[in-house]
Amino acid sequence: MEVTWWGHATCTIEDSGVRVLTDPLFARRLAHLRRRRGEVPPPGAAVADAVLISHLHSDHLHLPSLARLAPGTLVIVPRGAVRAVPGLRALRRLRGLRISEVTPGDVVKVGEVAVRAVPALHDGRRLPVGPHRVPALGYVVEGEARTYFAGDTGLFDEMAEAVGPVDVALLPVGGWGPNLGDHHLDAGRAAQALAMLGPRSAVPVHYGTYWPIGLDGIRPHEFHSPGDEFARQAARVAPDVAVHRLGHGECVRPEARR
Repeated sequence: MEVTWWGHATCTIEDSGVRVLTDPLFARRLAHLRRRRGEVPPPGAAVADAVLISHLHSDHLHLPSLARLAPGTLVIVPRGAVRAVPGLRALRRLRGLRISEVTPGDVVKVGEVAVRAVPALHDGRRLPVGPHRVPALGYVVEGEARTYFAGDTGLFDEMAEAVGPVDVALLPVGGWGPNLGDHHLDAGRAAQALAMLGPRSAVPVHYGTYWPIGLDGIRPHEFHSPGDEFARQAARVAPDVAVHRLGHGECVRPEARR
């Protein structure tokens, strides 16, 4: 299997001949955020058999990026997302996207892999106006390997039990500003999650791609350092886990358990 990091929370997981794309964000600018590292992913990055949407925040469910998908692409979203985000209905109608709404425990088969929705501790509403509380999710993609995409989440006591055994963990380690609120993982908390989950490999994501306008020249290390800090902390609390720090557009073939 192979993992490519395109920046922010956007990854391609290739396993058993199936391409799974996570939280696609193919934009130079999103509201007050600008892409400061890595080029906007090429058209081939939007080629996928299935797309996983972890929650409804616009940097994770980005309608213009979903519009780049080929007609008929399967998009897996938290239950209630279509009602909360009318643009999803429009994309289903205009682009022919196949949208599957799931809750924790649901399993969707995509070719030779199974995608299982798992809980996340995060406010999943469509902000700033979203009145509907739609839960945030993570996903486990199981084929030759079991790959956990956490989306956005905080630590919670039942994480290891809810996620189950995994080989590869794609964990958020930062954000897009100098401060993280509740129900997020920073580098230290992500390392703790790694110790709880015990995968063979990990890839830090969700850091160093988008910076708020006007802050890119102020303490820039706070935006791009979480990957290195995660690796340092992981070596201390989860020394058996191989941490792969990828550049934007780089890929890795993590070793899975046999």
